[in-house]
Amino acid sequence: MSNNISGKVVVITGASSGMGAAAALHLAEQGAKVVLAARRTDRLDQLVSQIADKGGEALGVVTDVTNLLDVQALVNAAVDTFGRIDVLINNAGIMPLSPIESLKVDEWNKMIDVNIRGVLHGIAAALPHMKEQKSGQIITTSSVAGHVIFPASAVYSGTKFAVRAISEGLRQETKPYNIRTTILSPGAVKTELLDHISDAEVTAANKDYVGKVGIPADSFARMAAFAISQPEDVDVSEIIFRPTVQQL
Repeated sequence: MSNNISGKVVVITGASSGMGAAAALHLAEQGAKVVLAARRTDRLDQLVSQIADKGGEALGVVTDVTNLLDVQALVNAAVDTFGRIDVLINNAGIMPLSPIESLKVDEWNKMIDVNIRGVLHGIAAALPHMKEQKSGQIITTSSVAGHVIFPASAVYSGTKFAVRAISEGLRQETKPYNIRTTILSPGAVKTELLDHISDAEVTAANKDYVGKVGIPADSFARMAAFAISQPEDVDVSEIIFRPTVQQL
Protein backbone atom coordinates (compact mmCIF):
# COMPACT_ATOMS: atom_id res chain seq x y z
CA MET A 1 0.00 0.00 0.00
CA SER A 2 1.46 3.38 -1.04
CA ASN A 3 2.13 5.95 1.67
CA ASN A 4 1.99 8.78 -0.92
CA ILE A 5 5.46 9.81 0.29
CA SER A 6 7.74 7.28 -1.33
CA GLY A 7 9.42 8.67 -4.44
CA LYS A 8 8.34 12.25 -3.82
CA VAL A 9 10.94 15.00 -4.08
CA VAL A 10 10.78 17.07 -0.90
CA VAL A 11 12.71 20.32 -0.43
CA ILE A 12 13.19 21.38 3.20
CA THR A 13 14.56 24.73 4.35
CA GLY A 14 16.04 25.11 7.80
CA ALA A 15 17.08 21.48 7.51
CA SER A 16 20.34 21.49 9.44
CA SER A 17 18.79 21.01 12.88
CA GLY A 18 15.61 20.72 14.89
CA MET A 19 12.32 20.16 13.12
CA GLY A 20 13.80 20.44 9.63
CA ALA A 21 16.41 17.78 10.28
CA ALA A 22 13.84 15.52 11.93
CA ALA A 23 11.53 15.91 8.93
CA ALA A 24 14.39 15.09 6.56
CA LEU A 25 15.26 11.88 8.39
CA HIS A 26 11.66 10.75 8.78
CA LEU A 27 10.59 11.47 5.21
CA ALA A 28 13.73 9.84 3.79
CA GLU A 29 12.88 6.73 5.82
CA GLN A 30 9.43 6.84 4.18
CA GLY A 31 11.08 6.79 0.76
CA ALA A 32 11.14 10.48 -0.14
CA LYS A 33 14.05 12.04 -2.00
CA VAL A 34 14.99 14.97 0.21
CA VAL A 35 16.76 18.16 -0.79
CA LEU A 36 18.07 19.92 2.29
CA ALA A 37 18.71 23.62 2.63
CA ALA A 38 20.53 25.51 5.39
CA ARG A 39 23.48 27.83 5.84
CA ARG A 40 25.66 25.40 7.84
CA THR A 41 27.56 23.25 5.36
CA ASP A 42 28.94 20.86 7.97
CA ARG A 43 25.49 20.10 9.37
CA LEU A 44 24.06 19.53 5.89
CA ASP A 45 26.90 17.19 4.96
CA GLN A 46 26.42 15.16 8.13
CA LEU A 47 22.67 14.85 7.56
CA VAL A 48 23.05 13.86 3.91
CA SER A 49 25.59 11.18 4.92
CA GLN A 50 23.30 9.93 7.68
CA ILE A 51 20.42 9.53 5.24
CA ALA A 52 22.62 7.90 2.58
CA ASP A 53 23.99 5.43 5.15
CA LYS A 54 20.43 4.28 5.76
CA GLY A 55 19.81 3.79 2.04
CA GLY A 56 17.99 7.05 1.43
CA GLU A 57 18.49 9.71 -1.23
CA ALA A 58 19.46 13.21 -0.15
CA LEU A 59 21.05 16.32 -1.56
CA GLY A 60 22.34 19.26 0.49
CA VAL A 61 22.36 22.79 -0.89
CA VAL A 62 23.81 25.66 1.14
CA THR A 63 21.06 28.26 1.13
CA ASP A 64 20.25 31.61 2.72
CA VAL A 65 16.47 31.91 2.48
CA THR A 66 16.65 35.70 2.67
CA ASN A 67 18.35 35.62 -0.76
CA LEU A 68 15.90 34.87 -3.58
CA LEU A 69 18.66 33.70 -5.93
CA ASP A 70 19.80 31.17 -3.32
CA VAL A 71 16.30 29.75 -2.98
CA GLN A 72 15.79 29.61 -6.73
CA ALA A 73 19.09 27.75 -7.04
CA LEU A 74 17.93 25.34 -4.34
CA VAL A 75 14.70 24.47 -6.14
CA ASN A 76 16.48 24.27 -9.49
CA ALA A 77 18.99 21.83 -7.96
CA ALA A 78 16.11 19.63 -6.84
CA VAL A 79 14.55 19.67 -10.30
CA ASP A 80 17.87 19.16 -12.09
CA THR A 81 18.81 16.22 -9.83
CA PHE A 82 15.48 14.47 -9.37
CA GLY A 83 13.36 15.81 -12.24
CA ARG A 84 10.68 17.62 -10.24
CA ILE A 85 9.66 19.13 -6.90
CA ASP A 86 6.65 17.59 -5.17
CA VAL A 87 6.80 19.22 -1.76
CA LEU A 88 8.38 22.36 -0.35
CA ILE A 89 8.61 22.59 3.43
CA ASN A 90 9.16 26.27 4.19
CA ASN A 91 10.62 25.63 7.62
CA ALA A 92 13.53 28.07 8.12
CA GLY A 93 12.80 30.45 10.97
CA ILE A 94 14.25 32.33 13.92
CA MET A 95 12.68 33.30 17.26
CA PRO A 96 14.56 36.07 19.13
CA LEU A 97 11.75 36.85 21.56
CA SER A 98 11.88 40.18 23.41
CA PRO A 99 9.50 42.81 24.79
CA ILE A 100 8.67 45.52 22.26
CA GLU A 101 9.97 48.19 24.64
CA SER A 102 13.44 46.65 24.34
CA LEU A 103 13.46 48.04 20.78
CA LYS A 104 15.59 45.26 19.34
CA VAL A 105 14.97 46.56 15.83
CA ASP A 106 17.78 44.55 14.23
CA GLU A 107 16.23 41.36 15.59
CA TRP A 108 12.79 42.41 14.34
CA ASN A 109 14.20 42.93 10.87
CA LYS A 110 15.97 39.56 10.88
CA MET A 111 12.72 37.84 11.84
CA ILE A 112 10.89 39.61 9.03
CA ASP A 113 13.64 38.64 6.57
CA VAL A 114 13.81 34.95 7.53
CA ASN A 115 10.29 34.18 8.74
CA ILE A 116 8.31 36.11 6.12
CA ARG A 117 10.58 36.98 3.21
CA GLY A 118 12.14 33.51 3.33
CA VAL A 119 8.71 31.90 3.01
CA LEU A 120 7.83 34.16 0.07
CA HIS A 121 11.12 33.29 -1.62
CA GLY A 122 10.33 29.60 -1.25
CA ILE A 123 6.91 30.10 -2.82
CA ALA A 124 8.36 32.20 -5.63
CA ALA A 125 10.93 29.53 -6.45
CA ALA A 126 8.68 26.47 -6.22
CA LEU A 127 5.37 27.71 -7.58
CA PRO A 128 6.31 27.96 -11.29
CA HIS A 129 7.45 24.32 -11.30
CA MET A 130 4.33 23.14 -9.48
CA LYS A 131 2.05 25.09 -11.81
CA GLU A 132 3.71 23.46 -14.80
CA GLN A 133 3.38 20.01 -13.20
CA LYS A 134 -0.21 20.73 -12.14
CA SER A 135 0.68 19.23 -8.77
CA GLY A 136 2.65 19.92 -5.61
CA GLN A 137 2.39 20.80 -1.95
CA ILE A 138 3.76 23.79 -0.05
CA ILE A 139 4.03 23.29 3.71
CA THR A 140 4.81 26.34 5.84
CA THR A 141 5.91 26.31 9.46
CA SER A 142 3.97 28.77 11.57
CA SER A 143 3.54 28.38 15.34
CA VAL A 144 1.03 28.37 18.14
CA ALA A 145 2.41 31.92 18.45
CA GLY A 146 0.76 32.52 15.07
CA HIS A 147 -2.58 32.02 16.81
CA VAL A 148 -2.01 33.56 20.25
CA ILE A 149 0.28 36.27 21.58
CA PHE A 150 2.18 36.19 24.86
CA PRO A 151 4.60 38.62 26.51
CA ALA A 152 7.79 39.08 24.43
CA SER A 153 6.24 37.34 21.39
CA ALA A 154 4.60 40.29 19.61
CA VAL A 155 6.97 40.62 16.65
CA TYR A 156 7.61 36.89 16.35
CA SER A 157 3.88 36.25 16.53
CA GLY A 158 3.38 38.92 13.88
CA THR A 159 5.64 37.03 11.48
CA LYS A 160 3.83 33.77 12.18
CA PHE A 161 0.38 35.33 11.76
CA ALA A 162 1.69 36.69 8.46
CA VAL A 163 2.80 33.33 7.07
CA ARG A 164 -0.56 31.83 7.96
CA ALA A 165 -2.26 34.59 5.96
CA ILE A 166 0.13 34.09 3.04
CA SER A 167 -0.42 30.33 3.05
CA GLU A 168 -4.20 30.68 3.14
CA GLY A 169 -4.08 33.14 0.24
CA LEU A 170 -1.86 30.71 -1.65
CA ARG A 171 -4.33 27.91 -0.97
CA GLN A 172 -7.20 29.89 -2.44
CA GLU A 173 -5.29 31.06 -5.50
CA THR A 174 -3.71 27.77 -6.57
CA LYS A 175 -6.81 25.58 -6.87
CA PRO A 176 -6.58 25.56 -10.71
CA TYR A 177 -3.14 23.92 -10.47
CA ASN A 178 -3.99 21.09 -8.06
CA ILE A 179 -1.51 22.43 -5.49
CA ARG A 180 -1.98 21.58 -1.84
CA THR A 181 -1.02 23.94 0.99
CA THR A 182 -0.49 23.10 4.64
CA ILE A 183 0.36 25.20 7.69
CA LEU A 184 2.08 23.43 10.59
CA SER A 185 1.77 25.29 13.89
CA PRO A 186 3.90 23.72 16.63
CA GLY A 187 3.67 24.51 20.30
CA ALA A 188 6.58 23.92 22.67
CA VAL A 189 9.06 21.77 20.75
CA LYS A 190 12.64 21.22 21.87
CA THR A 191 14.82 22.83 19.17
CA GLU A 192 17.61 25.40 18.81
CA LEU A 193 15.09 28.25 18.39
CA LEU A 194 15.53 29.34 21.99
CA ASP A 195 19.23 29.93 21.33
CA HIS A 196 18.24 32.92 19.17
CA ILE A 197 16.93 34.87 22.18
CA SER A 198 19.34 37.58 23.34
CA ASP A 199 17.28 38.74 26.33
CA ALA A 200 18.63 36.75 29.29
CA GLU A 201 15.41 36.89 31.33
CA VAL A 202 13.24 35.80 28.40
CA THR A 203 15.73 33.05 27.53
CA ALA A 204 15.69 31.67 31.05
CA ALA A 205 11.89 31.66 31.30
CA ASN A 206 11.40 29.96 27.94
CA LYS A 207 14.17 27.40 28.36
CA ASP A 208 12.78 26.47 31.75
CA TYR A 209 9.26 26.04 30.34
CA VAL A 210 10.21 24.18 27.17
CA GLY A 211 12.65 22.05 29.12
CA LYS A 212 9.79 20.90 31.33
CA VAL A 213 6.98 20.41 28.79
CA GLY A 214 8.57 20.45 25.32
CA ILE A 215 8.10 17.56 22.93
CA PRO A 216 10.80 16.28 20.54
CA ALA A 217 11.33 17.58 17.02
CA ASP A 218 10.15 14.34 15.47
CA SER A 219 6.61 15.40 16.44
CA PHE A 220 6.88 17.94 13.62
CA ALA A 221 8.20 15.27 11.25
CA ARG A 222 5.19 13.06 11.90
CA MET A 223 2.78 15.94 11.27
CA ALA A 224 4.51 16.80 7.98
CA ALA A 225 4.40 13.15 6.93
CA PHE A 226 0.70 12.94 7.79
CA ALA A 227 -0.13 15.95 5.60
CA ILE A 228 1.95 14.68 2.68
CA SER A 229 0.64 11.13 2.95
CA GLN A 230 -2.99 12.04 2.39
CA PRO A 231 -4.51 11.19 -1.01
CA GLU A 232 -3.95 13.88 -3.61
CA ASP A 233 -7.60 14.98 -3.40
CA VAL A 234 -7.22 15.73 0.33
CA ASP A 235 -5.67 19.07 1.32
CA VAL A 236 -4.77 19.32 5.01
CA SER A 237 -4.95 23.07 5.46
CA GLU A 238 -3.52 23.37 8.96
CA ILE A 239 -2.31 21.29 11.88
CA ILE A 240 -1.86 22.80 15.33
CA PHE A 241 -0.01 20.52 17.73
CA ARG A 242 1.24 21.03 21.26
CA PRO A 243 2.52 19.07 24.23
CA THR A 244 -0.49 17.57 25.96
CA VAL A 245 0.26 19.62 29.08
CA GLN A 246 0.74 22.97 27.31
CA GLN A 247 -1.92 25.51 28.26
CA LEU A 248 -1.05 28.34 25.84
